[in-house]
Amino acid sequence: MVRVLTERLTFDQARAVVETSERQDGGKDLYMKGIFIQGGVKNQNERIYPIKEIGKAVESINEKLQQGHSVLGEADHPEELTVNLDRVSHIIQEMWMDGPNGFGKLKIVPTPMGNIVSTLLESGAKLGVSSRGSGNVDDTGNVSEFEIVTVDVVAQPSAPGAYPKTVYESLYNMRGGNSIYGLAEAMVHDNKAQKYLRSEIVRFISELKK
Repeated sequence: MVRVLTERLTFDQARAVVETSERQDGGKDLYMKGIFIQGGVKNQNERIYPIKEIGKAVESINEKLQQGHSVLGEADHPEELTVNLDRVSHIIQEMWMDGPNGFGKLKIVPTPMGNIVSTLLESGAKLGVSSRGSGNVDDTGNVSEFEIVTVDVVAQPSAPGAYPKTVYESLYNMRGGNSIYGLAEAMVHDNKAQKYLRSEIVRFISELKK
């Protein structure tokens, strides 16, 4: 039976690196790169992705990119395969194999959720990643016929083994979360809103640590 499969890695598990590049207009672009999905090991969901399955997933993403398609990701880890445009925070730029793992690089985009993610990263928050796709899982946990859809950004769990809170869900569950989203939306048109967003993000990070 085909199932929706989401696999999460913390910032440290993903060996994530945050990079910036200057644009000609004086602004800067923000990127995250690291392990997007692990192969050949049992993960926290008790599933094992054979290396050949990871290789096919990486090839699938790169084929889409080479064909000119955009692979969008969310600031969340929804349990369905549809990408919600109101939650899009980044675009996957490339993926590659390194040993048993699928590595990748994503670019944060200036959407409301993208502005929140970039401000979180610049404020020192450690955000993780969550691959999303479908496949079959046998009785031993081995995954077959894996089809990857995208890789999302998720909030760091507060303790080892804890279930990660998502950026989107945490935002709307915390007091004043709507104001953060409003400021992030304002940043699309007015960069001055960023200083106000940053102060709200500091409070948001404190909430995530609880």
